[in-house]
Amino acid sequence: MTAKLDLVIVGSGPGGMAAGILAKQQNLSYIILEKGHNPMQGIIDTYPKGKKVYPTIPKRYTQPFPVDEIRPPDERVPVEAYIDQAKNIVDSLDLKINFNEEFKTIEGNHPDYMVKTDKGSYLTRAIILAFGSNIPNDLGIYGEAKTVARNIENPEDYIGINVLVIGGGNAAADVVASLSRIKREARDASSVYWAHIKEKFEINTDTARDLGEEILLGGQIKILQRAVPKIGEVDTEGIDRLYIHQASTASMGNDLYLYQGMSFPMKNVIACIGTHGPSAIFDALHLQQITCTGTICKIAKEGERLLMLSEHHETNLKGIYAIGGAISPSYMEIGSDGMIKEKKHSNLIYTAVLDASTVLENMGSE
Repeated sequence: MTAKLDLVIVGSGPGGMAAGILAKQQNLSYIILEKGHNPMQGIIDTYPKGKKVYPTIPKRYTQPFPVDEIRPPDERVPVEAYIDQAKNIVDSLDLKINFNEEFKTIEGNHPDYMVKTDKGSYLTRAIILAFGSNIPNDLGIYGEAKTVARNIENPEDYIGINVLVIGGGNAAADVVASLSRIKREARDASSVYWAHIKEKFEINTDTARDLGEEILLGGQIKILQRAVPKIGEVDTEGIDRLYIHQASTASMGNDLYLYQGMSFPMKNVIACIGTHGPSAIFDALHLQQITCTGTICKIAKEGERLLMLSEHHETNLKGIYAIGGAISPSYMEIGSDGMIKEKKHSNLIYTAVLDASTVLENMGSE
């Protein structure tokens, strides 16, 4: 254990790196803990190869990036270039990051918290939880196999086979566009099927532009609207398969229905159906959460538990803050008037950086 720090930052994503840069500018003693090998390891693990990274600012915000070093370039660079930018920032600014060190728990009370990892302990006055949200949602079907992928690890594995991508949001659209590009460049005529349980696909403007460009270039993308994953099965050759059907059915009478659907080997399926926050971790740290019931929540789903934060992203424990993907797509905010309301929180690079700025401003004013 070293001398007492002003700040321990858990996670080296955009929010964590921004917090480190601002802490350094304020002459605070700090350390960033990253369980992966690289800065922004979460982005490396979840973004498809070649995906463009945007400096997107949500419409309701007017201020520019508060930490310009973390801002992606305007020319829509691929994720690999953005990761190189992050590595250069670490080197040029000499950011204090401990890689390959996994956060475990927090002990003690403010202002003497003890952050424990798999390699040591850190005494600190304040903590920023910036570890993102990458716990995948369950498909919720009987017989779901572990062979259903959640992202593209080896793009070459999908050349020459028909692939099913499940999900109606930006992550699914990114995977569809990336797979289509890989197949097109390899002159592979097999298709990328894009299935969503609803009729409407909800993607942002930047993602839609990339997807549209790929379609215009001849990508073999086939849309399956109102397509419902029903059951996992094993065929006569012992291959795990996922069966999906589209919502239209025909009644045969006497409670008998005729379904029309498709069956894919599960190893050919990528499920991009969203992630959820680390509720179990928040529970273990005794951070207050509220369960969404009735009309309490408009963004989160019924039964989901949302972290309660102040306007400065401080939890119920003084000096412990949460930012970035860990509190997306929404959290519960306690206003200065004492009212509690659900607040939308886009999982964007800009939002995470803005969160870090808000936290450091609050720490500086204490």
